[in-house]
Amino acid sequence: MSMTPVGPQHRRRRPTRRVVAASLLGAGAVAALTVALLMDVAAPVRDEVSQLSPTRPYPLTAQRDFSGPAVSVPSASSTGTRPAPTRLAVASIGVTTDLVDLGVNQDNTVEVPSDPSLAGWFSLGTPPGGRGSAVILGHVDSVDGPAVFARLKHLRRGDVVVVDLSDGTARRFRVERVVTYANAEFPAQQVYAGTESRRLLNLVTCGGEYDAERGGWQSNVVVYTELIG
Repeated sequence: MSMTPVGPQHRRRRPTRRVVAASLLGAGAVAALTVALLMDVAAPVRDEVSQLSPTRPYPLTAQRDFSGPAVSVPSASSTGTRPAPTRLAVASIGVTTDLVDLGVNQDNTVEVPSDPSLAGWFSLGTPPGGRGSAVILGHVDSVDGPAVFARLKHLRRGDVVVVDLSDGTARRFRVERVVTYANAEFPAQQVYAGTESRRLLNLVTCGGEYDAERGGWQSNVVVYTELIG
């Protein structure tokens, strides 16, 4: 698929919510997510998403040839009975942030935090600690400077991520790997669907080279973590 990249604008006015949605993940990721959203493998799902539109009216070639099962969006009730994440702490990079719930916009693009100092959980998916892949997203920067996930790429294997839940418990995850993907190569199925046999948490932000002439950030940083307690 192809889509003109859209990234955060350092020296321009604060972007609108829709522009920010494209800039957070990079255009390749947004394009991928608009044709393939998360499937919560441990819960019932609603109608399969077959036709979605990009965040902005750039060319998009929709594809459904992902490896693995067709990707669906779980109903709100499928995740509502489990405790939701409320706070994220990553001591090794000095991050402590409240978490906001993220869903999809009316055009079926993934929401992102409106406040660059906060991270957000994709609440249509599994919660941290559930089977499959939970996903937490955050900005790398803003017009005012570094954002909540500015140092995400500096995480290393073995670092610990802690997520507090609404029932007063916490889940601990260990970083397994940190990967930077070019926008066009963002593996939406892998990041958002995961596998039923594992309990994963993936942290996502922009990264790589920033090229204003090509639309902004050219890559995405994904930190893959697995539940340890």
